[in-house]
Amino acid sequence: MPLYETVLIARNDLTQAQVEAIADQVGGIVGEAGGEIRKREYWGLRGLAYKIKKNRKAHYMLLGLDCTPAAEKEITRQLGLHEDVLRHMTLRIETIDDVPSAILSKRSDDRERGFRGPRPAGRFSSGRGRERGDDREEFRARSRDELEPMGGEE
Repeated sequence: MPLYETVLIARNDLTQAQVEAIADQVGGIVGEAGGEIRKREYWGLRGLAYKIKKNRKAHYMLLGLDCTPAAEKEITRQLGLHEDVLRHMTLRIETIDDVPSAILSKRSDDRERGFRGPRPAGRFSSGRGRERGDDREEFRARSRDELEPMGGEE
């Protein structure tokens, strides 16, 4: 049977469990046709590049399918009718990789990066809330020779 990858984008007011339920519906269609879901990745709630049906964010889900072309057409039809699915796209592929997708591996790389040190002073900072540096004359360090004696000479 041919292999497919389907990415679906669901509305942001759904919960993760409801998005998983949509994926289960797809799995039921594939199972009835004698296929299976080989890969299933929830990518999380992510920002959209532009508004889709008044949504700025959406839940993303990737499904790796091993099914017949007729089952794929039925999945496309069902996802198009589902009111919670904003967009979906299915591609025919040669192999389904067992490794995590680029989206999930990028997310783990961001977490591993860790603390990068203190933030340098900005070149264009406004200067508000920041005390002036020790450049002023009254804060400059002076040597003992420059200081006047305490007893005072009159």
